[in-house]
Amino acid sequence: MLGLSRSGFYYQPVGESAENVALMNLLDEQYTRTPFYGIRKMQKWLRTLGRVVNKKRIGRLMRVMGLETIYPKPRLSLGNVQHKKYPYLLKGVKIERPNHVWSTDITYIRMRQGFVYLVAILDWFSRYVVSWKVSTSMEVDFCLEALEMAFEIDKPTIFNSDQGSQFTSTDFTSRLKKERTLISMDGRGRVFDNIFVERLWRSVKYEEVYIKSYETVNDCVRGLTDYFQFYNNERLHQALGYKTPLQVYREH
Repeated sequence: MLGLSRSGFYYQPVGESAENVALMNLLDEQYTRTPFYGIRKMQKWLRTLGRVVNKKRIGRLMRVMGLETIYPKPRLSLGNVQHKKYPYLLKGVKIERPNHVWSTDITYIRMRQGFVYLVAILDWFSRYVVSWKVSTSMEVDFCLEALEMAFEIDKPTIFNSDQGSQFTSTDFTSRLKKERTLISMDGRGRVFDNIFVERLWRSVKYEEVYIKSYETVNDCVRGLTDYFQFYNNERLHQALGYKTPLQVYREH
């Protein structure tokens, strides 16, 4: 109901110092602006702010956040070599109706003290956010909860994700197969394979997260609840002919 996973409900502050959390928030903002920055450029950029931080520390913090520097996008869901990977099915595919393609991803959400992770499922045709969940850990459970919430609304023909361990897990892929949904996965390092979710994250962060200062997970959930209601029901999209995602999702 709240968009909060079971693990998030019993939230305890994340075990990073206040200084490290501040650095992580700076890294998150800069990565949102320049997703092609790796550790070296992040180090140089931090120095322009008067923050001298060694590369080892930057690398560790980026790993905690899931920012994988060898890729041109935030890799918040890192892969598992034991899990089966699926081919990318959307090259050259024309999306002409809602529920043709859904896609998902995970992003880092900062709070005043600590941070959480956000997963969302997006309908490609309408840009409608079908479901979302917040969690304090990167376990697969909150992704499955978001998927179950989405399936209560409808079922997609194709479901696209990155090759992260959450989405390649047997639990997740088996649930998709049960609904006879085709599974598509981004190529490694192919940021534009899931571009609509990347754009969603930019909107969420610039229009909500970066102008708020969440004190608690409940504050975060309330803020995101209000934002996604605005995003789906009120926010006009130029690419949708200045209609809202909900209008386009329901018209077809």
